[in-house]
Amino acid sequence: MKYDQEEKELLDAYESGQMDPIKPSEKELAAIKAAAETTFKKDKRITIRLYDHDLKGIQRKALQLGVPYQTLISSLIHRYVEGDLVSRNG
Repeated sequence: MKYDQEEKELLDAYESGQMDPIKPSEKELAAIKAAAETTFKKDKRITIRLYDHDLKGIQRKALQLGVPYQTLISSLIHRYVEGDLVSRNG
């Protein structure tokens, strides 16, 4: 896994014992869990038409990655919206 400079410094500090992590309280854990559930809750359903060739390609890629093809499609859409996917032409 690649780490940026800040991540490397944090990891080194943790591994060398320079950091003394604290255990979150039950209240903090509950808040973190609630935020995570809200963040990752998929609450909208859509219908989309794809070319057969594209769907088969997505299914093939999903199989290679070991994930359901609908999860892969959702991930691709999310990454595009967040700006993590860019056009090769742009």
